[in-house]
Amino acid sequence: MVVFDTESAEEVVKELRASFIAGKTKSYEWRRTQLKAMLKMMEENEPQIVVALHCDLSKPELESSIYEIAMLKNSCRLALKEMKHWMMPVKAKTSLTTFPSSAKIVSEPLGVVLVISAWNFPLLLSLDPVVGAIAAGNALVLKPSEIAPATSSLLAKLVANYLDSSCIKVVEGAVPETSALLEQKWDKILYTGNGRVARIVMAAAAKHLTPVVLELGGKSPVIVDSGINLQVATRRIIAGKWGCNNGQACISPDYIITTKDYALKLIDSFKCELERFYGKNPLESKDLSRIVNSNHFVRLSKLLDEDKVSSKIVHGGERDRSKLKIAPTILLDVPQDSLIMNEEIFGPLLPIILVDKVEDSFDVINSSGTKPLAAYLFTNNKKLKVKFVATVSAGGLVVNDTTVQVAEHTLPFGGVGESGMGAYHGKFSFDTFSHKKAVLYRGFACDALVRYPPYTRGKLRLLQALLGGSILGIIRALLGWSKA
Repeated sequence: MVVFDTESAEEVVKELRASFIAGKTKSYEWRRTQLKAMLKMMEENEPQIVVALHCDLSKPELESSIYEIAMLKNSCRLALKEMKHWMMPVKAKTSLTTFPSSAKIVSEPLGVVLVISAWNFPLLLSLDPVVGAIAAGNALVLKPSEIAPATSSLLAKLVANYLDSSCIKVVEGAVPETSALLEQKWDKILYTGNGRVARIVMAAAAKHLTPVVLELGGKSPVIVDSGINLQVATRRIIAGKWGCNNGQACISPDYIITTKDYALKLIDSFKCELERFYGKNPLESKDLSRIVNSNHFVRLSKLLDEDKVSSKIVHGGERDRSKLKIAPTILLDVPQDSLIMNEEIFGPLLPIILVDKVEDSFDVINSSGTKPLAAYLFTNNKKLKVKFVATVSAGGLVVNDTTVQVAEHTLPFGGVGESGMGAYHGKFSFDTFSHKKAVLYRGFACDALVRYPPYTRGKLRLLQALLGGSILGIIRALLGWSKA
């Protein structure tokens, strides 16, 4: 068995940096060729990818095809369509201070970057950042999650077969391999996962002053107001919770806040729609992913079995440890000091928190002291929408739906505070892996002696006027007039 250690990691980075310095990744043609090859890789291997995702997570074919493969294809197509425009220098205005001059902002690749992926959407979260890194002209290493081994193995094989292996590499493995990679100097690291590992990544990056993008998570709340189309709202919450890898998604609804008067109506709607979608025995449904492994099954069971929580289950709660299946579970009026309300659930459990007035929901969210990756509101009240946007700080907000924000490439996807830093998707991916280089052009004419010694009061007044941008002030300084 080949051991990937620090020396191996050094060799990988050395080879990639040589390719980057040689300029292989910088041309438009190279970038275009790699993105077209990735698109071809998806199209020619979709059945294998679906099988790998099912092996790792029992992910339904529809979820694999739409939420992983189709979304990745869209990212490739968008980059192929827009990349030439993204690469063009952007003109910048100049002022009287540097007159006559012109300026532009040039996007240049950062160099050699590292992408460390997550297990819950092991294809999309691996290759979507890679699309941005390639479009921006970088060489890179992708480290897929070992917790999704079938997808990791397939990615390693496909990337080696379809993409330029002198510039793009996949390194498989677990903690030792990731640690060896983190010891190296990178020009940027993008990590998707949890806060505990993010702190390790950030500490390792700090040794080399390497910038990081951290895509984390948090407890994403859903506020449900009365006077709405309850059936549509319930279905959209179900789609974002259990229809997204059975709650194992960083932007899945984590808990609901609603009024005491509306809670029972909401629960009845959930019961009806959940049975319609997943049948009377959801543990047998082929449309629900399983829990990724026994460790996470035990973690989720511990949240459910806590004394102050177990009596709060109003729907679901069934489990099958042999199949790693947990049914969609709703809990009502869970104590705020319970385990389930003090860590990201990342599974099929959905607590409902009760408030007297829907406006009190904002205090519940903000009193947690953390900022979630997403927050959702269902309402027809315009004032409540305005207050939601003004009051709640999160990576992204959605009104009257859940999780669909990730489908819009014009919106940045990223967290704030403990839910992460930096963002990607669409052009934001290109920008994340680019340096915006400022360039100013001047000629040799109009050389202003005022900037050179010996310094005088007149030169001082003129320079102050130039920096202030006041035409009248410049005239006064040239004529030797003092301010009135």
